[in-house]
Amino acid sequence: MSQILIDYYKSIEESSLKMLDAAKSQDWEQVVRCEGVCAVLIEQLRVRSRSEDLLPEQRREKSKIMQRILYNDAQIRYLAEPWLEHLDEKTTAGQSPFLH
Repeated sequence: MSQILIDYYKSIEESSLKMLDAAKSQDWEQVVRCEGVCAVLIEQLRVRSRSEDLLPEQRREKSKIMQRILYNDAQIRYLAEPWLEHLDEKTTAGQSPFLH
């Protein structure tokens, strides 16, 4: 059923929004948890898409969803940059980045 397939895209978008909200709050543990959820959904989508096709209108919807997911991802990366630099500085200085 192609409706189930498009629902995977919607679920991935939902999870990406949760990741973005967590990144805005600098809740990096939640970002990682949501990223794990996304990874599972993406794998399920891959398996499902081998045996199902989207209808033309669903392909258009998928395109819009993918654009929003990519936008969310870019925002998350932008917000994560300072945190990643901090981790890199701690690691370079020989300190455990997880103790502070």
